[in-house]
Amino acid sequence: MKEIYLDRIADKELELRLEAFGAVQILGPKWCGKTTTAIRHANSVIKMQDPDKRVGYLETARTKPSLLLYGEAPLLIDEWQVAPSLWDAVRHAVDERNKTGQFILTGSTVVDSHEIMHSGTGRISKMPMHTMSLFESLESSGEVSLKELFDNPSYDIDGARSTLSIEELIFAACRGGWPASLRNMSDNAKLLIATDYLNIICEEDISRVDNTQRDATLARLILRSYARNICTLAKKSTMLADITVEREGTSLSTFDSYISALEKLFVIDDIPAWSPAIRSASSIRTSQKRCFTDPSIVVAALGATPRTLELDLNTFGFIFEALCMRDLKAYSQSMGGRVSYYHDRYGLEADAVLHLNDGRYAIIECKLGSRDIDEGAKHLLELKSLIQRKNEEMGRNALRLPDLMIVLTGGEIAYTRADGVKVIPIATLRD
Repeated sequence: MKEIYLDRIADKELELRLEAFGAVQILGPKWCGKTTTAIRHANSVIKMQDPDKRVGYLETARTKPSLLLYGEAPLLIDEWQVAPSLWDAVRHAVDERNKTGQFILTGSTVVDSHEIMHSGTGRISKMPMHTMSLFESLESSGEVSLKELFDNPSYDIDGARSTLSIEELIFAACRGGWPASLRNMSDNAKLLIATDYLNIICEEDISRVDNTQRDATLARLILRSYARNICTLAKKSTMLADITVEREGTSLSTFDSYISALEKLFVIDDIPAWSPAIRSASSIRTSQKRCFTDPSIVVAALGATPRTLELDLNTFGFIFEALCMRDLKAYSQSMGGRVSYYHDRYGLEADAVLHLNDGRYAIIECKLGSRDIDEGAKHLLELKSLIQRKNEEMGRNALRLPDLMIVLTGGEIAYTRADGVKVIPIATLRD
């Protein structure tokens, strides 16, 4: 039976980038759907890892890579990174043809810059792609548009409803946004996708990514420590101490090597700090917030299950935040969104600060339960007030006030509070 393709947020952006650039590189974790989406926009395809053709493709890439670039445009070159010389060949072909929409490149690892001669700036556009958001997996009602929230001050969200119970939300996080997990199969089978993903990363990919032999057991320990500290500001030294309980003698340089490999594989995706000039520099935390590309990686690394998390909502609260980060990145992508966080030593925080490329931004708290909404709103209002006071001290609006204050929840109904804070169930949000 032919599988049904679920529309991706990346579809429209890929169309736009192909209209503007000669080539588009789609970046993201393996199994997130890059190739499937790219094929829908390509008129010809070369799969570099096709076992029947791989040897010939690699030999051609070594001797005359331009021979692999013939085909009806857009030509998709899948897993191009196995032959890095193709990058410069594509860049050159784009210059020679002087046409847009010629090539699509997909791959699941970052290629070191020394393996290519030119950056491809202006010729090859880099487009990130995430695992599926709740809206893409048809689990968010999509009644609240992030774009409308920014663009339309009178946009009414009151009464928008989530149809996900807390148990269903937990399952969605445990299953993750892997397209394969949405096939018609049992729930237990769906949960195996993330577990298998983790196993392959640890046993194979972490060594293949840069041709450095690494230990699968140590990789699992590092991922587990990361999972234990998900969405926190845990220091490397703290995680290393956690690891050395079971693997004595692990050095910081070894730890860094494994982290670097996991970043190249798009497994780890830490959140940077936002450091506006509203406190002394020493007051604002600048370390990165620990995060994975998909909440299911946390669950798999911890060996958790939907049932254990139903009984431990405190732990699920951190996993819920990781889910919110994934969806915010996906929904804001077409607006040039980037996500950071704010935290200072006085306890004032915003779990996420969503910046758009035109300077607008939202400050966001992620609160799973309704009992914590007041606390989240309080943090956001205090942060806004702090920015206002700083502007008054300077006698000018040095820093733009937040355009939106949002508390994302696992609850049922969206509404706007009297203080202007918008309370939005994550399962009502869309791009």
